[in-house]
Amino acid sequence: MMLPPKVTDRAFDRLAEINEGASDEKALRIAVDGGGCSGFQYEITLGEATEDDLVLEGKGQKVVVDSVSLPFLTNAEIDFTEELIGARFIINNPNATSSCGCGTSFSM
Repeated sequence: MMLPPKVTDRAFDRLAEINEGASDEKALRIAVDGGGCSGFQYEITLGEATEDDLVLEGKGQKVVVDSVSLPFLTNAEIDFTEELIGARFIINNPNATSSCGCGTSFSM
């Protein structure tokens, strides 16, 4: 059974801060591409939802995942973290067998 990714309240809160005052609110787009030092890499951008996307909504915000990336993100958690090295959106992916030190690249 393929469970969709979950989005934490912290991620929705940060997206709301990014969109605050914007004339056109953007969705947080999560995609998986081939490449990176571990085989696959996450691509996290702002954009519009398309017909092919899974749309996850919370706190008036949208996170979208395209249908090709969705199987790689089954039951994953999309979160936002603030650390000494910086603030960023992160993916906690139970399907990844290993990942690189920066957390943007993974293998399955």
